Amino acid sequence: MKIVVIDGQGGSMGRIVVEQLKRRLPQQELIAIGTNSIATAAMLRAGADRGASGENPVIVNVADADLIIGPIGLLAANALLGEVTPAMATAVGSARAWKVLIPAGRCRIRVAGVADLALGEYVRQAVDTVCALCADSAAAKKEENKDLA
Repeated sequence: MKIVVIDGQGGSMGRIVVEQLKRRLPQQELIAIGTNSIATAAMLRAGADRGASGENPVIVNVADADLIIGPIGLLAANALLGEVTPAMATAVGSARAWKVLIPAGRCRIRVAGVADLALGEYVRQAVDTVCALCADSAAAKKEENKDLA
C-alpha cells in the first residue's frame, strides 16, 4: 500500500501520525509530504521513509496513493494559514485513495457528529483506521492470490 502522510505548519500532527504508524506497521513505507519544509523535516525525523515539500509533491504523490492521512483542512483551499493551495485541495479530494482525515480546529471546519477530543485521541483513532484499512487490503490480496492458484 502506498501511504502518504500530509501535514503543514510545524508538522506536529504528521510527526505523531508517522511515529504511531511506524510503531504499529514497521514494514509499511510511509511517504511524508509537507506543505512546507519544516513539516516535512518533522515527519522525516519521526521515521517517514521518504519526504518532499510543496504543492507539486502533494499532487504527484496523491495521484497513485492507496491511503492519504492528514488534517481535514487538506480538502479546503487556503486552509492551514494558506498553505493548502486550491490545486492541493483538488488533488487530495479527487484522489482515488482512502482519505483518513483528522479534525483540527485550526482549519475552521467542524464535522457534525464528531466528538470534541484532544488531538492525540484523534490521531490514535486515525492510526487505528489506517491499520484496519491495511489489514483489509492485505486480506483481500491474500484471497485474490488464493483464487488465482
